[in-house]
Amino acid sequence: MTTAVSAVLLLAGAAFCAVGALGMLRFPDLLTRLHAATKPQTIGLLLVLAGVAPRADSVTAAAPLLLVAVFQLITAPVTAQTIAGAAYRAGVIDPATLALDETGRAT
Repeated sequence: MTTAVSAVLLLAGAAFCAVGALGMLRFPDLLTRLHAATKPQTIGLLLVLAGVAPRADSVTAAAPLLLVAVFQLITAPVTAQTIAGAAYRAGVIDPATLALDETGRAT
């Protein structure tokens, strides 16, 4: 039973990562590509970690997986926000394409 659950979680994680990679290739601009790079990749990694955890021999062997998950959940959104903000300030993003611009700049 554990093997089947692990296999399903690993395949689902790989599918999420593949969809995220496809989105990075297909989406037209930086912001949508950034979204495709962070959201499905994070979920995919969490599913892969959840698939590996039941196969670990002990709790001490599975503990690093929890640390990886926590750091992924903390760093991915911060990194995406930082990259998007830097691209906006550099003028790479057209403000007219934004639905809401809370930077205070006139468009």
